[in-house]
Amino acid sequence: MDLAWMVAAAVASVLASWAFNALLHLVWRPYAITRSLRAQGVRGPDYRFLTGNLAEMKRLRADGAAVTLDVGDHDFIPMVQPHHRKWISLYGRTFVYWNGATPNVCLADVNVVRQVLFDRTGLYPKNLMNPHVSRLLGKGLVLTDGDDWKRHRKVVHPAFNMDKLKMMTATMSNCALSMMSEWEAQLAKGAGDAEVELSTRFEELTADVISHTAFGSSYEDGKRVFLAQRELQFLAFSTFFNVQIPALRYLPTEKNRRTWKLDKQVRGMLMDIIKARVANKDTAGYGNDLLGLMLEACAPEHGETPVLSMDEIIDECKTFFFAGHDTTSHLLTWAAFLLSTHPEWQDRLREEVRRECGDEVPTRGDALNKLALVNMFLLETLRLYGPVSLIQRKAGSDLDLGGIRVPEGAIFTIPIATIHRDKEVWGDDAGEFKPERFENGVTRAAKHPNALLSFSSGPRSCIGQNFAMIEAKAVVAMILQRFALELSPKYVHAPMDVITLRPRHGLPMLLRRL
Repeated sequence: MDLAWMVAAAVASVLASWAFNALLHLVWRPYAITRSLRAQGVRGPDYRFLTGNLAEMKRLRADGAAVTLDVGDHDFIPMVQPHHRKWISLYGRTFVYWNGATPNVCLADVNVVRQVLFDRTGLYPKNLMNPHVSRLLGKGLVLTDGDDWKRHRKVVHPAFNMDKLKMMTATMSNCALSMMSEWEAQLAKGAGDAEVELSTRFEELTADVISHTAFGSSYEDGKRVFLAQRELQFLAFSTFFNVQIPALRYLPTEKNRRTWKLDKQVRGMLMDIIKARVANKDTAGYGNDLLGLMLEACAPEHGETPVLSMDEIIDECKTFFFAGHDTTSHLLTWAAFLLSTHPEWQDRLREEVRRECGDEVPTRGDALNKLALVNMFLLETLRLYGPVSLIQRKAGSDLDLGGIRVPEGAIFTIPIATIHRDKEVWGDDAGEFKPERFENGVTRAAKHPNALLSFSSGPRSCIGQNFAMIEAKAVVAMILQRFALELSPKYVHAPMDVITLRPRHGLPMLLRRL
């Protein structure tokens, strides 16, 4: 009897503790944070028990998914970030909304964004709330913070210095040449022009480039990695607007089991690539590419502690297999779209490419550096159709941001696509395609020197941005040397966001050989 009573008392105590914590986390804390922020002038939609504002966000996005745009309309915010558009109009550029019971402070003011992105004290670490994103990207350079980030960057950074990038240009051009040879073969079968679905081709091209330049292999060798990562990407994004309950990630649901299986496959395939490189170490060394540099750091001489563990190398490989090709492929996709819808710019860029490169394949970085108009065109493409439409940080402690006291654990969302269309920042023509706004460089293109956020900004800006721009310039130049682009009548202008921005229905393009 005493034992039964003690067990019952223990169970009751656990349940009472659980109920108290739930009440604290799901009711009292959101109420207290809402009251505190409103007292400071920061408003937002009302918190709903457990789900926050996720239901409304899902509904607004579902409505936006049915929208299509005219090809001259670049305002896809109602489709990709409809909740930001609605709430900014109601509450201003800084407002609070709720991802479940977690406060999410939207920062659409460029001055406040600069304070977050240029911080060097560690106050604003990366947001790692979604475990599916960690599986996709790996806990490499993109997601680490503090000393771990410095350690990873020390190893990875040398692979992306300008001298190395110039050496990679020939590899990029050769991969592009192979793709264009296939297009020419397709044209030869037709009557002078052919329809090609470009977004898929660009995904394969940039995967081939990152495979060659970073891992010393080819797209065919890593194809299964890319396909598995693409499925992981869609699985990860499908969880973005769900309540994040930590315990649920361990349950053997269908989605979790598929994620675990894909992650295991990716790790296994990457390990095979690494083992093959290690096996040839005695004859060819580790190599001078990204993988070689990481393996050198993993196996220092004289018994020193490795800079990176083998698990960390695998995570970095995940990061660069995904980030190294996915974002650049979408930059090329949207650049091709804008070339086809602005034939006057297609002509101007082709004239510049012929003047600076002639008919030669651009294999030298210094030739690409002379393509000023191409550079302006790509920067404007990034402004209007940047591959990443938002980035997030987290409050590492209770802190003051722009005069507002924010609690530890709050998420900061920086809506890049919204900021890139802000007329107060970019002028009344912010919604128009005008590459000439970058004629005097990035810092003078807008009323704020740090307004272009396509590669983020500050000390954590994208380490691969020069790599991406050189690759994009080389590919665009080679296309313009050989082909005229015309948008297919089948194209439907419906940008969608699945972590990265892509055309919902692909990019069918009519190619004509020059």
